Amino acid sequence: MLIGYARTSTLDQKASIDAQARDLKAAGCEKILREQVSSVDVAKRTRLAEALEHIRKGDTLVVTKLDRLARSVRHLFEITETLAENGAALRILDLGIDTGKPTGKLVLTVLGGIAEFEREIMLERQREGIAKAKAAGKYKGRKPTARAKADEVKALKARGVGPTAIAKQVGIGRASVYRILNDAH
Repeated sequence: MLIGYARTSTLDQKASIDAQARDLKAAGCEKILREQVSSVDVAKRTRLAEALEHIRKGDTLVVTKLDRLARSVRHLFEITETLAENGAALRILDLGIDTGKPTGKLVLTVLGGIAEFEREIMLERQREGIAKAKAAGKYKGRKPTARAKADEVKALKARGVGPTAIAKQVGIGRASVYRILNDAH
């Protein structure tokens, strides 16, 4: 069985997750698991955990891109090891990699190392750029978007609207709603 896994980092990326699902379906995936959560927050990737838990011998986990699956080489290897233990393989569509074949395993290992190196370089450049901007007095950080909507949150709460509905209506996270309401007391 081909099991597809589609992931985006934010809820704003609806078109991206839909495109991934289309590509996975076109690749022959019989089941497609979707989630919208940051790859950094591995603990909250319940659909990936579900796929890894239920995958069986002869199955293949299919993703459109490597970065949709794992952010670090260690995490990638944990996933491929779990798949191998279950007699399953991994297929990455945009790279044409299939770990069901020895060449695919080799290529994945090399590309995983390069991807992690590339990400570390990007993060290092980002940190350097932020430090330079701070030194020049140009970097103030991200605006606190949720706190700016505190009056609206409080008004909705006063009208009896629940925290989940407030979060959706205002466009902020539920935790931010609770934070604002707790600060008000």
